[in-house]
Amino acid sequence: MTSMTERPTRGGSEPVSFEWLVDALDELDMPGFKAEVIRGSIVLSPWSRGYYARVMRLVCTQLARHLPEGHVIDTAPFLYVFPGDERAYGPDIHVAPEQVFETDSNRLDGEALALVAELTSSSTRDDDLTDKVAVYGRAGIPVYLVLDMQEKRATVFWDPSPKGYESRETRPFGEELHIPAPFGCTLGTAGFGAPASS
Repeated sequence: MTSMTERPTRGGSEPVSFEWLVDALDELDMPGFKAEVIRGSIVLSPWSRGYYARVMRLVCTQLARHLPEGHVIDTAPFLYVFPGDERAYGPDIHVAPEQVFETDSNRLDGEALALVAELTSSSTRDDDLTDKVAVYGRAGIPVYLVLDMQEKRATVFWDPSPKGYESRETRPFGEELHIPAPFGCTLGTAGFGAPASS
């Protein structure tokens, strides 16, 4: 379940700023939830299912051999901000230049990302497939990978533009998916499914 807090107002009429919302994230104490700023609201999503860790490791292991020079791939929770769109996201997997992390701020430059990957949940799927596609594309992030865990398929977006992304390709889990430049590799999606029920 996703919890969305309405955008607070000042004096009941004037909405608070994007900066205020990002500052509010620092004050939240919500164990078991990830917080992001989406469409003028703070959105709380429950942490991922256990097997998502396996899927994230499989993605990172495959992509690590194809990173642009000076870039790192990680799954640690970091907050990337997109002030122009008034968004702040904590992607599941992210690739960025090493120097992005040389700061004492907890707000990292979203436009510096080379790749973002999101693993959907029933609570985040809509935002992963709509809002984030538009924002990541407008920010010029070369590659956006969505692993749709509910539909068991992988979609890669590339060719960022002011409207979002111009190109996309989708493959069901189990098939290979081409990851475009600056990676130029093939991602195997075998093993991305949920464990068998016991």
